Order: sequence, then C-alpha cells, then structure tokens
Amino acid sequence: MNDISAYKKGLRDGIPIALGYFAVAFSLGFMAKKCSISPLQGFICSFFTRASAGEYGGYTIIMQDAGILGMIAMSIVTNLRYLLMSTALSQKFSPDTPFFKRILTGFCVTDEIFGISIAYNGYLNPYYTFGAFSVSTPLWALGTMLGIIAGNILPARAVSALSVALYGMFIAIIIPPCKKDRAVLLSVTAGFILSFFADLSGIAGKLGLNSGITIIVLTILISAVTAYIKPHPQDTAFDSENNG
Repeated sequence: MNDISAYKKGLRDGIPIALGYFAVAFSLGFMAKKCSISPLQGFICSFFTRASAGEYGGYTIIMQDAGILGMIAMSIVTNLRYLLMSTALSQKFSPDTPFFKRILTGFCVTDEIFGISIAYNGYLNPYYTFGAFSVSTPLWALGTMLGIIAGNILPARAVSALSVALYGMFIAIIIPPCKKDRAVLLSVTAGFILSFFADLSGIAGKLGLNSGITIIVLTILISAVTAYIKPHPQDTAFDSENNG
C-alpha cells in the first residue's frame, strides 16, 4: 500500500475514534472551565496532550495549585503507558523507515490510534497513523474548546450535571480490564479505599500533601505492590518477525 492509500485508510479508520474523542473532550472542557482555562488554551492543551487521564490529572493539579513539580509527576504517571506503546510500535516498522517518521508516529500515539496501528496488516506504514491522527486530534481539541465555551454559557447546574459524563468515561475505562484480570480489580478497589481513607482521615494534609500529590503517591505505591505480587505474564503473541 502506497503512502497516499495508507493515509486515506487512516483517515477513514480514524473517523469513529474522532467522534468518540469529541464527546469525551466536550465533557473534559467543563473540567478545564473550572480551572479558568480559556477556550483557546483548552484547544492548544488538548491538541498537544491528547490524553484524557493526563489532561484530567493536569487540571486537577491546577485546581489544587500543586505547582510545576506536581504537574510533571502527574504527567509521567498517567502517560507512562505511551512509552510502552511506542516501543511496541517500533517493532512494526519496516527496517528502512526513516527516523523522523518513527518520531512523528510516536507523537501521534494515543490508546485508540495505537490499537488500530498495531493491528495494521504487515509493516506499519507511518502515513496510516498520520491519517488517523489528522482526523481525530482536531476533533479532540475542538471538543475541549466547545466544552469550555458551553461551560461559560450554560447554567452552573447544567454544567455540574454534564460533568458527570467525564467520570462515566473513567468508569467505562476501568470496568473491562477489571472483569478480565483480578489483579486489576484489586488494584482499583485498593485505590478507591485508600484515597477515601486518606481524605477522610486527613492524613494527607498532616503530611503536607494535597489531593493531587496524594493520588500520585497512591498510584505509584499500588502499582508497585501489584507488579511485585502478581507480575504481568510476558506476552509472546506479538512476533515482529511475522509482521511482513
């Protein structure tokens, strides 16, 4: 498949992703509005971030006034999975793929774009990923911007009600893996319980930690303990030698 055909296929396969992104980003815009983020700032933030959990965590840090170090730590924790995704995608490239195209593909990676790119038949043509990125990213950024605008126009009660959609998105994200893996279920449950306990007891405040930093600490601790007790089995299903 030549570059133009691959790009057009990426555009087509990226349309459902783009529509889903728009809906989620619209709800994310309400969160951004609470941080006094302007529509233009929200558009730029979403265009270059493209990570719902990462942006949500970033806005939480802004509201908590946790500072730049808290923002950096939150971004690393919530977006570390993209390093693994990019590493996996690097095995899908033809050996003669230029370095700059590999870098640009890594910039385009999101959960959903990774999913369709890793499933690409044979060696991954970077233009396929570029096509999916071209249609999904503008709608993600536009959704955030329009969500902020709507948050400035709609009554406070309506904004509060629509903001629930964002939490529904996170529930939809965690339930499927919880059903498949008991370790994930226990980790998520532990996160809920420990977060509630830390907030109720006030122990985080006594240690000088705000809620954003508390989430970061709990995420790292729970993930480390879970990985030690039940390490993820090595996945041998993906064999780069058979991608051609």
